[in-house]
Amino acid sequence: MEPTLLTVHREGPIAHVTLARPEVRNAFNAELIAELRAQFEHLDGDPSVRAVVLSGAGKTFCGGADIQWMRASLELSREANLEDARAMSRMFRALDGLSKPVIGRIHGAALGGGAGLVACCDVAIASADTVFAFTETKLGIMPAVISPFVLAKIGLSHARALALTGERFGAARALAIGLVHEVVGSEAELDAAVARVVAEVRSASPTGVAATKALFARVCEETYDATLETTAQAIAAQRTSAEGQDGLRAFLEKRPPAWMG
Repeated sequence: MEPTLLTVHREGPIAHVTLARPEVRNAFNAELIAELRAQFEHLDGDPSVRAVVLSGAGKTFCGGADIQWMRASLELSREANLEDARAMSRMFRALDGLSKPVIGRIHGAALGGGAGLVACCDVAIASADTVFAFTETKLGIMPAVISPFVLAKIGLSHARALALTGERFGAARALAIGLVHEVVGSEAELDAAVARVVAEVRSASPTGVAATKALFARVCEETYDATLETTAQAIAAQRTSAEGQDGLRAFLEKRPPAWMG
């Protein structure tokens, strides 16, 4: 089924996924969450996709939860709340687990779950006037579903300071704590920065990138001793793969590797 709350377009091997609810600051509701998960899972399984650019239409990247959706949740039973939260968690996990690099084009505001999306991006680039916040505690709830991704991105200390207060903070602080990786001044600069990162991704081995993302996730979950064998197996497999062989030969022969063609 075609998405109605997203726009998805391709530029060669690059997929652009844009939240398309600008009238409500691209806020989440059940339908948007379902469409995002479906798209992330589809793109993950498409071998022609090299990278995903995630952005928001209009003036805001993502303002968090839709007010009408929050109002409706007041009438939900505990079991219905559980299913609602599980659906959102599966969407974030589909994004976090994408085997392709995810580049976030962040502008305007990234609040609540919107900041959670930023935390899942492999590379997040923000305009200087972007406002961030983990606002859930201001509403009497908590940033539960996004917590695995936020903690992995900014660590426990910064997560406590920002989630327990719910305070808003700017792009400079987001950069300092590692929530975003680059801050630029204007929308034009934002587009140029995203294009530069896309070009870098396209110069990297697709299988090497996917294997690296999977390895990093596994290493973070293992004991120090276990990582010796895990990392040895990973590099041996990649070195003997078609792209590993071609990439090393291309370097030695001073020619572009096959994936650049």
